[in-house]
Amino acid sequence: MTISLAERTEQLHAEERLLVKADADIDQGWQRIRNQEDLVRELQAGGHDSGHAERLVDLLKQTLVEWERHRTLILQRVNYLQREVDAGPPMDS
Repeated sequence: MTISLAERTEQLHAEERLLVKADADIDQGWQRIRNQEDLVRELQAGGHDSGHAERLVDLLKQTLVEWERHRTLILQRVNYLQREVDAGPPMDS
């Protein structure tokens, strides 16, 4: 079964929306990390145990790595679909 150009275009637009969301999520993730690192420094400056807060920073960073990998997959799909759309309608055999 061949997918129509309209369906490919809709898939492309859906993936582009996911890419925009992934970019926003990653930006927000970096902000959360910066905020948490600030809290760690405040705890340390106050002489408090910062072990749990430091582990949270590590977990946030690990999560962000996965988000960035997912973003790469979305971008690859966008590029693939863009090539398909640019090639025009499918040829029937």
